[in-house]
Amino acid sequence: MKTNDNHLSFDVCIIGSGPAGIIVALEYCRLNPYITVLLIEYGKGDQSTESALDSSINLTNIINHHLPQECTNKGLGGTSATWGGRCVMYDDIDFIDRPILNGGCTWDSTLFEEVKSHAPIAAQYFECGKSEFNLSAIPGLQHTTIAEGFKQGIVTDSTIERYSMPTRFGKRYEEDIKAQKNLTLLQGFEARDFSAPDNNNKIESLTIREVATKVEKKIAADTFILAAGAQESTRTLLRNPQLFKNLDSVPQALGKYYQGHLSGKIASVKFYGDPKKTDYSFTREADGAYIRRRFQFSSNFLKDNNLLNTAIWLDNPLYFDPKHRSGPMSFMYMAMITPVLGKKLAPPAIAHSITKGKVIGLSAHVGNIVKGLPNSLIKPATIFYKRYCVKRKLPGIFLYSPKNTYALHFHAEQIPFAGNCMKLGGDGETLTINYSVTDADVSSVIKLHDVLDKWLRDCGCGELEYWFNKNELPAAIKNMTKDGLHQSGTTRISNTADTGVVDKNLKVWGTSNVYVCSSSVFPTSGQANPTFFLGAVAVRLANYLTDIQKIKKIKTNQEHDEAAVLTLQK
Repeated sequence: MKTNDNHLSFDVCIIGSGPAGIIVALEYCRLNPYITVLLIEYGKGDQSTESALDSSINLTNIINHHLPQECTNKGLGGTSATWGGRCVMYDDIDFIDRPILNGGCTWDSTLFEEVKSHAPIAAQYFECGKSEFNLSAIPGLQHTTIAEGFKQGIVTDSTIERYSMPTRFGKRYEEDIKAQKNLTLLQGFEARDFSAPDNNNKIESLTIREVATKVEKKIAADTFILAAGAQESTRTLLRNPQLFKNLDSVPQALGKYYQGHLSGKIASVKFYGDPKKTDYSFTREADGAYIRRRFQFSSNFLKDNNLLNTAIWLDNPLYFDPKHRSGPMSFMYMAMITPVLGKKLAPPAIAHSITKGKVIGLSAHVGNIVKGLPNSLIKPATIFYKRYCVKRKLPGIFLYSPKNTYALHFHAEQIPFAGNCMKLGGDGETLTINYSVTDADVSSVIKLHDVLDKWLRDCGCGELEYWFNKNELPAAIKNMTKDGLHQSGTTRISNTADTGVVDKNLKVWGTSNVYVCSSSVFPTSGQANPTFFLGAVAVRLANYLTDIQKIKKIKTNQEHDEAAVLTLQK
């Protein structure tokens, strides 16, 4: 590092210290111990919950999109401060263009295979066990099923989600960051203005601004990496159109094709077999990692039927509805809606997924608790201990049903729709987020529930019981789904600047040394939440930049040798 008052110089400058920023920083420093790296973070430990960045977000749809302070977090570790720890792999269907995507799949299967090769290292950072995401590859679990009678086919039950142990990346990796002699962490600073590219498309510097004092510093670096989350990485690029000076224009895809996931519950499943043989909750591997299976649909079936990738898993009934008659559920619901206690038990977005913002049926809930004693208290106490008092925490709460009936939670891909977008206001600061749920998104969710219902019936395994009349389903889904947590699409990968913002190596089109390491580069959202796959992308980027560094070193040595020969010849 070189320093001169308000001018700092590093080999690599990373903006954003969420899981992606931390992983690419630590992995790159591990591979390149003599290269200086700066990690810049907007937040500091003493900040308030809502930041100026949150206050400058304008949401056009608050029914289907969480508030800014519920979607992102500032500070070391970024949004992992309120992350649930679910690690899921993307699927091959996510990298195949299909008519329903309207040409929006701008990455390919070759890239998918490359990223997957880095998944084992990513799994080490997430401490989620192995990087296998199918039970067929896990000894002792290959031939098990979710319930008696289930058969694999166009519907599968063998894909799993894993759970990270360090759900708070800032807390987990703070000491590791400090221990890296070639890594400098600078907190409380915001990335502002990049210099324009030179004739070789190189960006020489970035101006950063201290959040508290507004004092500016200039950072010079050979490589810049935007890892500030989809929202802020996109805003930074929108605010710096000069980055694209050497292109014909700013990439038209920048800020567009914003996606998340449709999520909610519209049905229950009634299994026919022995309820004690239903795999409704978590399984622990030998290393202690939690895993859980989910229903998915084969890639060929989705492609042939032009449907969106969707996962469906067993869940609890709606907590707020006392008709479930579960004393433990009523107790946990009452705890969640208690103003002070509820905020300590879960982040706002997760709490909303449980309570749906409803405070109803309190007397009936109290009745459930009384009738269920002592289990109404013993079960929550056991869960509380496993959730908050052990090193590897219980990731969630799924309660056994003696009736073998479980709610079904869907988590579905969205179409890359240009109308869903992030736009910068005339003041150069305000970011307007336009987000909606399309009819095609909703229709796919309904069709796949019907497919699951028919498959279970044909297997003699079970059947679905819908919570709404068929004609009510579209409106019900549009009213219940709420995202903004899994932001993707706004700086998407593509082979050309005409259809995307970054190339397959995450380099911003029109530049030679600016990269984006964020889920905003994902052109499709798939069924998976993006955190784990982004971690694997971060590992890949660290390795790619290391290869670039090696090539530079070889060229430098060659030039040095050629100069020495010329000197001798003279």
